[in-house]
Amino acid sequence: MPEEFWVRFMFSGIVEVLGTVAELRSEPPGCTLVVREPKIAAETAVADSISVNGCCLTVVETDEETMAFQAGPETLSRTNLGELKVGSPVNLERALTVGDRLGGHFVSGHIDGVGKLLKRKDYGKWSDFYFEVPRELSIQMASKGSVSIDGVSLTIVECEPDMFSVALIPYTLAVTTLGSLNLGGKVNLETDLLAKYVQRLTEAESWGNQ
Repeated sequence: MPEEFWVRFMFSGIVEVLGTVAELRSEPPGCTLVVREPKIAAETAVADSISVNGCCLTVVETDEETMAFQAGPETLSRTNLGELKVGSPVNLERALTVGDRLGGHFVSGHIDGVGKLLKRKDYGKWSDFYFEVPRELSIQMASKGSVSIDGVSLTIVECEPDMFSVALIPYTLAVTTLGSLNLGGKVNLETDLLAKYVQRLTEAESWGNQ
């Protein structure tokens, strides 16, 4: 597969801007999500890939101010996109292209599961967040490793079987949806790609005995 094709469908986890849900069109069993963000919309074409709260979605309509995406029942049930309302903020990032700087880590936009904010410790404008996480995901996490939370590339501080924590700087809190996240709020999680392959290789070692 040509390098350019592969890179265009990856993200860095560095949120470009906050968009706002302008409309939710019910299209059973899915829906069309319309997001308003004039700067990105003006430079976006139909079929482009954009990370919306960490989910890689395809643009199906666009005008000077908005972009529309279709989300199926799998996406709505397995991510926090199904809980969005008109007026909800969303993190946006366009797919990488060859030559882009990679400030975060490689993020595919394929959500592995949903976490929940258990505790938040604020120190002035700085914060530590503690998230509940399914064990099938925590096995792919390690202290000082990378994780994508609602599309934001972050470094894991603590990691336990059912919980992990991250430290957030004032800038991240101000320019992403994480700053307004309330206790119990759900977030989309994507673990590090390398961790997935390591786990798969470990599992494969037992295949010869089956």
